Amino acid sequence: MNTKLAGGVVGALVVVEGTSGVLQGYYTPLLTDIARHLGIHDADVNWFEAAQLLLSAIVVPVLARLGDIVGHRKVLLGSLVVTALASWGVALAPSFPLYVLAWAIQGFYVVWLPLNVAIIHSRARGREDGAALTRRGAGVIVAALQAGAILGALAGGQLGSMLPLWATLAVPAALVTVAFFVVLLKVPDTGVRHEGTIDTRGTVLLTLSLLTLTGGLSLVRLDGFTPWVVLTIAAGLALMWLFVRTEGRAKDPLVDIALIKSPTVWPVILTAGLFGVSVLGAQGPLSTFARTDPSEVGYGLGLTSATASYLIGAYVMSLLVGALLFARLSARYSPRAVLIAASFLVAGGYLALIPLHGSTAVVVTCMVVAGLGSGALVAALPAAAASAAPAHQTAMATGLTNTTKTIGGSFASAAFAVALVSGAASGAGGSTAGTLSGYVTVWAICGGTAIVAALCLFAVPKVAFRANAPEPEAAAA
Repeated sequence: MNTKLAGGVVGALVVVEGTSGVLQGYYTPLLTDIARHLGIHDADVNWFEAAQLLLSAIVVPVLARLGDIVGHRKVLLGSLVVTALASWGVALAPSFPLYVLAWAIQGFYVVWLPLNVAIIHSRARGREDGAALTRRGAGVIVAALQAGAILGALAGGQLGSMLPLWATLAVPAALVTVAFFVVLLKVPDTGVRHEGTIDTRGTVLLTLSLLTLTGGLSLVRLDGFTPWVVLTIAAGLALMWLFVRTEGRAKDPLVDIALIKSPTVWPVILTAGLFGVSVLGAQGPLSTFARTDPSEVGYGLGLTSATASYLIGAYVMSLLVGALLFARLSARYSPRAVLIAASFLVAGGYLALIPLHGSTAVVVTCMVVAGLGSGALVAALPAAAASAAPAHQTAMATGLTNTTKTIGGSFASAAFAVALVSGAASGAGGSTAGTLSGYVTVWAICGGTAIVAALCLFAVPKVAFRANAPEPEAAAA
């Protein structure tokens, strides 16, 4: 990679993605402590992730589109400010509703990765090896993301046993504040701009659709499966259908339906959505299962926040290794073949947990297997989307991978919250622990969606991993 590109912009973006990794790993060992602090059931911590991922699914396409129009650097700086304020809110929120609100707004950090990839792609575009440079740059910042998640998980678990909870939660807030100044001082504007507007109608329809669908799942949590649940979910699906129809006719759509339908893009987007179920939705259940005391309910690992951080750290370390290995293996073998193998690793790791969850060593082994595949997918999907899309839609394409991934994770988190609390009062003697049948359901869903993702990758044309799709004018010529 060009020295200036690698040592300058990418170096600064490494700080941003490292901070993003801290946000993703730091809180996981502390979820049970947060639940006890707020006086809620273990399963209810999944609603933190569901709310955050829901908001992320809404703001990522808006901010990615805005980045194409006004500049990726400006939008990156704005999202850093919002995330910093929300992170301080997480540290200081006194009640469950305020905590959920602050945690949800913190989800603005999800747009950092597609914006960073777009910045790297803008600087590499025009070179003969532009697609390869984008892949390498994406691999470097994703490696920083995973390294940050490892350090975050270890630091969160250790500090959680040493400091008051509010002081422990203030650490990531301070890091986000530092990342803002790094971008402000070290990342220049690429100067890339494209004409267009923000699709307000599409944004409203997408928001209403996702809120309605998630609301239907929350009603299951409160009242079980009732006619109101069916009506709410049906209304959400109808709104999503209307959103797709509206976007197909819009001049400057929030989500380019034609782009999604492209044979080089749709398999990548669908794979990202299926992948989000496990990589985003299953972190909370993994943490609470590790912290569950087997002497009380007959299952779980009974770890403290400090020892649970080692399990989370090992899982995220495997993500880092998977991300680093992807670039090397894809240079020797077909990138598509590597990702198909990675998806099967994810499936095998989670499905193995169903019969093998009785000891810490076995659970760690299963999660490392799943993590190796997950790391390769995290590194590859944004770069594949950027290379498969026309040059003027790189931020939208990479944003779509995050949008669909977060939608998958949001719905999965809400569904997992319902599954883990089902029968809790009778199955666990009134304990606040999630049910064993709920955990088995979580692992089965994660494994099944990974298998479907592997099948989707068979449909990805080879060009999706090589170079940008032609501009409309060039295609017409």
